[in-house]
Amino acid sequence: MAKTEFTIHTMHLDDEPFRKICDGSKTIELRLYDERRRLIRVGDFIRFENRSGVVKTKVTALYVFDDFRQLYRSLDLTKCGYSSDELSAASPDDMLAYYTLKQQRKWGVVGIETELVQYQLYGK
Repeated sequence: MAKTEFTIHTMHLDDEPFRKICDGSKTIELRLYDERRRLIRVGDFIRFENRSGVVKTKVTALYVFDDFRQLYRSLDLTKCGYSSDELSAASPDDMLAYYTLKQQRKWGVVGIETELVQYQLYGK
């Protein structure tokens, strides 16, 4: 029987996306598809850290695109953390707060779909 190998990756999150992953309303994390994210495989785990706590998720799918414009046209944005009330105003330009167009052209972008495994909130 072959041994199943997986990696645990660590990423940091701001408060709102952290809370949405904990409550299950955000299942796709959007990132630059840089050297670190290219190491992620389906079946790996991601440990999201925040000053409020830690959440562990399992990677179920990876969606790779040239830029966030393509990603926003292709993925269900409610899974990416937008509420149904925010969808009409959702824009790939929202991601410019994190990644420049130059970075997107160089690396591409990825939607990392995960399922919640466990979370621990500090001081709760």
